[in-house]
Amino acid sequence: MERTAGTLILPGWLITSADTTPRQQWGVRVVGAHIDAVDSAAALKATYPDDELLQMPDSIALPGFVNAHTHLYGTLAHGIPVDPVDSFWSFLADYWWPKVEDRLDHRMIAASTDWVCAEMLRTGTTTFYDILEAPNSVPEALFVERDIVRKWGLRGILSFEATERVSGANGQHGLEENRFFIEACRNDGPESLVSGAMCFHTVFTCSDAFIKQTFELGDALEVLVHAHCNEGVHEGLWCAEHKGMRTLEFYESLGVLSPRFLASQCVQLSFKERQLLAERSVRVSHMPMANCEVGGGIAPVPEYLADGVTVGLGSDGYVNDFYEVMRSAALIHKARLLDPATMPAAVVLGLATEGGARALGLERVGRLDAGWSADMQLVSAEVATPITAHNIFDQLVLWRSGHHVTDVMVAGDWRMRNSNVIGADFAKLRHTLHEQSDRLWGRT
Repeated sequence: MERTAGTLILPGWLITSADTTPRQQWGVRVVGAHIDAVDSAAALKATYPDDELLQMPDSIALPGFVNAHTHLYGTLAHGIPVDPVDSFWSFLADYWWPKVEDRLDHRMIAASTDWVCAEMLRTGTTTFYDILEAPNSVPEALFVERDIVRKWGLRGILSFEATERVSGANGQHGLEENRFFIEACRNDGPESLVSGAMCFHTVFTCSDAFIKQTFELGDALEVLVHAHCNEGVHEGLWCAEHKGMRTLEFYESLGVLSPRFLASQCVQLSFKERQLLAERSVRVSHMPMANCEVGGGIAPVPEYLADGVTVGLGSDGYVNDFYEVMRSAALIHKARLLDPATMPAAVVLGLATEGGARALGLERVGRLDAGWSADMQLVSAEVATPITAHNIFDQLVLWRSGHHVTDVMVAGDWRMRNSNVIGADFAKLRHTLHEQSDRLWGRT
């Protein structure tokens, strides 16, 4: 029987997942879009002598990052002129909504999507979930993103954040954008790397009927339903005042809490809300850096993990280098709990890879095992002190950054080689992004 040709990737160190012991002088065999075998370098070369051989002794191979929550358009607002805001509500009502989201159009969305996709590849991210908040950009804004994501070869789940804060009709347009996009992606076939999800904003911008309608669509389409949840103190207080209960208690009263619900942020939850997360198997995405930037607080993620909640890491469109996101997640909780042992590096790496995939409902994504998707990154192992099996997770989380990534593969295809993102002209991408940022900023 003729063997299928494969590629042997043999790094100095191999991390198949955050919960397995890293191995020196081990590698993987890639055939098509998947990992075919994992073994010692010697065994792989002996078993598959005719395969393409890539020996990378100065590299660490690990799963590609899964960004469980980002806003591709967010880069447009980096450095935008803005008057000081004094609360989370002021951040939304006086700045983010009128000066960013409401002014976005397809050209701006395209420029930011192009830049961030290349940036994610350059820093080791292979999968992401995007939330597009641009009520005046529908219809077909998600299709603008989709075409660009396809060009870069990333695995992306795209959604439009439907909201009734503009009008009820605009909210329906947002839901229809999601529904049509989800169905269109399914028509592309099971091998497509781009898919969709249902999404709405929050309880304070969406009516009860609208929220229930969103979850009904999610159930009918069998997709995740995402919403921001208690990013700061505002939503919980608003819900208590207007609904007589806290946010997750209100969702429970609507009958929508379930594993289909992806709740991002979850910074300011009561004890009862924490219990509901675990009891109803709600998924959570954690954005440590962005939560600090908006003054929202620090989500009690170690407690969520102890409760058995599925948690993934996200950038929130703020800093997209996932090494920086991991570092923040590792350090901020040690400071909050006054405990240097909390959130060890292996746990954080798990949230950035397989944890994110689980939060997004993705199967066989986030680890380098036989039968799993060949989504991987190779990062320089040239750190200041010797790498060992007991310190390699710390070496990665604390002392590596995106500029140390040299090679990235998504579904078996190289998207970055020898520190160069394939097909990326960053000067041109930056120029276009500057043009569109100037348009956005000029409008404000």
